[in-house]
Amino acid sequence: MAMDGTLFSIIIPSTGQRPKALQMAVNSVEKAARFAGLERSQLEILIGFDGVKRMAPTCAYPLQAFNLPRDNDRGNGIRNMLLKIASGDRLVFLDDDNVIKQHALRTYMKYSDAEMIIARIDTQLAFDRPFLPVQDNGSLVRRGNIDPLCVCVSRRLVVERCGGWLHQGKYEADYLNILDWHRRSHSTTVIEDVVGVYDAGRSLDNAALSRRQMNLLDRLAAERGSAVHELGRPVSEVFSSAFA
Repeated sequence: MAMDGTLFSIIIPSTGQRPKALQMAVNSVEKAARFAGLERSQLEILIGFDGVKRMAPTCAYPLQAFNLPRDNDRGNGIRNMLLKIASGDRLVFLDDDNVIKQHALRTYMKYSDAEMIIARIDTQLAFDRPFLPVQDNGSLVRRGNIDPLCVCVSRRLVVERCGGWLHQGKYEADYLNILDWHRRSHSTTVIEDVVGVYDAGRSLDNAALSRRQMNLLDRLAAERGSAVHELGRPVSEVFSSAFA
């Protein structure tokens, strides 16, 4: 990894409906950049708002926010457009309700020769399993076992060799892209470090919970004997019909 110029581009697609969670995600990047000792010129944060006009979060590092045409494809087209703008040697994909850990960027800098780094993420807030990917006898890069938050990849691999964020319009586009990168990477390093937290900002913007997040939170509330309709947020269809 060259130490001059932009080292990291952080790619963040956003529906614009989670301003508090988005600010939390950006704050996590700023903390990680400071912990890694990065200069302002060594990091860029690129946010693409999906068909809406929103104010950019505050950040001490360079941040560009783009009001892009509606993608309505789980951020796939947004990611590809941001990749065309990205200038960093390394790419990190961060959804607007996730965060990276303070040591993440510093950890990635230790593996400057690897085109692809696969690390662990904390998934306790989202799934029954505590971490992804699960390292067992199966393939590390397989459906349901890996997320874009798990990887740090070189721009050369993703943009120049693989043509950007492909497989748009498909439900498992994230997995299919990661699979392409893994197959075409000249050097992949797998580490045990936990570099991010999935769904860290899920409860900050209650009106913008995903269906999966609503289902999980409603189930947890019901298990604890809480009245889901008194939680002050939208309720999943499963619980709406159950209490109709």
